[in-house]
Amino acid sequence: MKKILSLSIVSMFIVSGLCNAALAEGIAVVDVPAVVNASAQVQALKKDQQAKAQEIVKFVEKARKDVASITDANKKKAAEEKYNKELIAKKEKMDKDYAQKLQALDQSISEQINSKAKADGYDVVLSKGVVLYGGKDITDEIIKIIK
Repeated sequence: MKKILSLSIVSMFIVSGLCNAALAEGIAVVDVPAVVNASAQVQALKKDQQAKAQEIVKFVEKARKDVASITDANKKKAAEEKYNKELIAKKEKMDKDYAQKLQALDQSISEQINSKAKADGYDVVLSKGVVLYGGKDITDEIIKIIK
């Protein structure tokens, strides 16, 4: 009776191990931050964002000079308000454009990962940061696709 029970337990562990191995073959992992950092589109977006930030800095410097040159208090206050409104509008537009482009890039990268996973027959793709062990790391393959 003990042999049957222990044999059942051993066979249960073997079957469980085989199932886990079979499941692990259908799981891939991706280091998403590495993929994002390697993306040429993301790098171009960062450069574009930096250029727009520089434009805003130049705008602020010019506005300060213009406001400093005004001697009439009422005109000075009106100019400050005008420049503040322009600055807020420029900043909001820049942030909105950036968010839209970032969302499009995120979707594009997700589609590339999805296509690669389907092509290679993976059932599940997880972020490498949440996986302690297992799964096939396809990060380098995705990076090659998006460059």
